[in-house]
Amino acid sequence: MIGPALDTPLTRLTGVRHPVVQTGMGWVAGPRLVSAVANAGGLGILASATMTVGQLAAAIEEVRSRTDAPFGVNLRADAGDAGERVDLLIKHRVKVASFALAPRQELIARLKDAGIVVIPSVGARRHAEKVAAWGADAVLVQGGEGGGHTGAVATTLLLPQVVDAVDIPVIAAGGFFDGRGLAAALAYGAAGVAMGTRFLLTSDSSVPDAVKRTYLGMSETVVTRQVDGMPHRVLRTELVDGLERSGKVSGLVRAVRNAARFKRISGMSWPAMIRDGLAMKHGKELSWSQVLMAANTPMLLKAAMVDGRPDLGVMASGQVVALIDDLPTCEELIDSIVTQAAEVVRGLGRNLADSM
Repeated sequence: MIGPALDTPLTRLTGVRHPVVQTGMGWVAGPRLVSAVANAGGLGILASATMTVGQLAAAIEEVRSRTDAPFGVNLRADAGDAGERVDLLIKHRVKVASFALAPRQELIARLKDAGIVVIPSVGARRHAEKVAAWGADAVLVQGGEGGGHTGAVATTLLLPQVVDAVDIPVIAAGGFFDGRGLAAALAYGAAGVAMGTRFLLTSDSSVPDAVKRTYLGMSETVVTRQVDGMPHRVLRTELVDGLERSGKVSGLVRAVRNAARFKRISGMSWPAMIRDGLAMKHGKELSWSQVLMAANTPMLLKAAMVDGRPDLGVMASGQVVALIDDLPTCEELIDSIVTQAAEVVRGLGRNLADSM
């Protein structure tokens, strides 16, 4: 089934059928999920932060083997090998490069010269204005309702600020899960919506079933700094409550241990990890303690999202988890969102006509 087309600046910019984006979630947004979203007409974003360059190349080739539709890759702008990863996207002619942080102006120019659409993610109006001035093609703005690293400003307040501040397409994220949300975002002036938690909870997601059941049984999230020193919205579990109660010393000991584990998995050398830490420290103005704690993020997420141990890991989640109770396919999900959004827009038109 293919839902009704909603033509927006996002669909025209990226070549997808529907203005619905699946965000680049570490350990979650792999080839299986990305290709399912792409085949359903949405924009799937491959998460690369937890991959080596070689693994990323293999993942891109796997997505290509599963779909002919456009897709994107999410990059860490502060990674020491960001330039090498950009070269890889150019080589494979990936349609979209998304960034969790503002990429350097030079990286934007290289990608655009190669015909790749550049879409940074931001959490503040000033950041949107900066990347727009640097040549970004669109911007994804996430409000405080979103999962993972998040800010304090609600999407309903942040989105109109950014829409009014820049003249490039704006994608709304944080709090979206159905067609009513898409219709609302379009009414605010957005070109589409992006969702993480909703796509994580699909049958096409590779997250273990036990973890999905945990998500479906939860209704409360919490923003904690005990995972990596930065505001991080996750499911509220006994483990998270324990992290909240732990002291600084135990947190740093855990971070050192997790840094060593991530080094083994990623194949990164200690000098490379230190270089990335320096980039992260200066890019986000973090203390060394916070940089060290950032090693917790990939390993604590992996414990749940890959190893299937929600009791040993943290689970990033948007507040919309309280409203989700099913595991549709990506095709079923996107079709239902687009169909409902079109019905809402038509219904508003009829209601306004009747009132005049």
